[in-house]
Amino acid sequence: MNETETSTGHQPRASSYSWYVLVILVLVYVLNFIDRQILSILAVDIKRDLDLSDSQLGFLGGAAFAVFYALFGIPLGRLADNWSRVRLLSAGLALWSTMTALSGFASNSWTLTLARMGVGVGEATASPTAYSLISDHFPKRQRATALSIYSSGLYLGGGVSLVIGAWIKQAWNNAYPNDAPLGLVGWQAAFLAVGLPGLLMALWISTLREPQRGVMDGEVRESSSKPFETFRQDLAGIVPPFTLIGAWRRGPAALLINLAVAGALAAFAWMMIKVTGNKPQWLSVSFGYYAVFSWATTLRSNDPATFRLIFGTPAFVCTALGYGLISLVAYALAFWAAPYAETVLKLPKLELAFVLGANGAAAGFLGVIIGGWIADRLRERNPAGRILVVMFGAVAPIVPIWLAYTTTNPALFYTMGFLSGMGGAAALGAAAATTQDLVLPRMRGTATAAFFLGTTLVGLSFGSYFVGQISDFAGTIVAGKPVGNLRVGILSLLGFMPIALGLLIYAYRTVPAAEATRNERAGEAG
Repeated sequence: MNETETSTGHQPRASSYSWYVLVILVLVYVLNFIDRQILSILAVDIKRDLDLSDSQLGFLGGAAFAVFYALFGIPLGRLADNWSRVRLLSAGLALWSTMTALSGFASNSWTLTLARMGVGVGEATASPTAYSLISDHFPKRQRATALSIYSSGLYLGGGVSLVIGAWIKQAWNNAYPNDAPLGLVGWQAAFLAVGLPGLLMALWISTLREPQRGVMDGEVRESSSKPFETFRQDLAGIVPPFTLIGAWRRGPAALLINLAVAGALAAFAWMMIKVTGNKPQWLSVSFGYYAVFSWATTLRSNDPATFRLIFGTPAFVCTALGYGLISLVAYALAFWAAPYAETVLKLPKLELAFVLGANGAAAGFLGVIIGGWIADRLRERNPAGRILVVMFGAVAPIVPIWLAYTTTNPALFYTMGFLSGMGGAAALGAAAATTQDLVLPRMRGTATAAFFLGTTLVGLSFGSYFVGQISDFAGTIVAGKPVGNLRVGILSLLGFMPIALGLLIYAYRTVPAAEATRNERAGEAG
């Protein structure tokens, strides 16, 4: 009998090939976050060369990427449920690597924005496919551990990106102080250098075997015979004006509701643009939330069971939003820690890149692995035990963040940054595994996309931008140019933690019943 097959009296277990696949997926996630986070260590140079404010820089580090990552994660998550996950991940990796390399040719904020959007589309394939593959390679009792190991790539990639970015930028500028090849400066060369290797990795991914869906849960299901038909429908459900056509097909009332939501979000965007002056941020975010609303209503019509177990389950929604607020703080710190250390503490770029990079990688790796292991142990005794680890991720970083961003001592700054990073990272595997347990195997790609709506349209879209905007508001004018107050911007993040904790307390109380009744509720929904 194969190692992953179930039989009477025997629990399924992961094979050696499953661990091999997991290692490769971790490497993909490392590349994912190198390409995503390298903007942080290059931020001061990009801000200077492209003449950007802190809020504009925060938009590039957040919503410019996050909105497209979140939106395309929806149809691509469903495609992962219905088509070859190996092929989809290979194609996505090739796309985001190409767009990262093209970021090296950006000459203004708009061209860099377009490249970041392309990176977001490509990276939207990564986690839906990886989460689904891991869930079909590892049984439930090992799933949080496996997902935590996968998630360690986030922190390893984020840490490595700082070191690689700083080193390539300095080496290029030293080698070519004048007349550089193609007229590129150091930060542009860094984008090229980290983007191109992903094309080779995409070829490696294409050699993996596709596992049978649901085998680890005893609910085997074949892939759809028409996967791209569902993908086309989902894509039409998030892209105007097709969203209006879809709403009209569901009836006049659905169209009126869709138009009302679109109008309300447009009014909100107009108001926030007047207040902040940042048009790209609020147009992107409003478009993103409208698209998610349109997709959710389409999903409710086309697949009511999946809608019921995701959006119709308060335990799922509160877990995703609670962790989304934790990720808001984490993403903001990941983006702004290096610029803060460089501009406020006046630390040398190579030094801070190495220490922050090593700090981030080690803290994230330890936090997510230990947190996942503890979450699985707690889950054996308590159906909602994993949520306790997510709660810890909301509380543990508070004091370290305050100390890190009020001190002028570099050693204390680095130490507290390590502790806050490790505390926040502990929550990821536990939150992800909880949401996977609340849906049926055929829904896992879609559930992953929905879970990442919280981490992207809440966390990534607003984290770096929020800090930048508060920094601009609290800053001053020096020599005719705005100078932000990053300390105030970063400390303001702490206000999100009590909200996250409240959502997670509610999730803790409702997860056991939601998991126990998932099959029944899916059947009732049809």
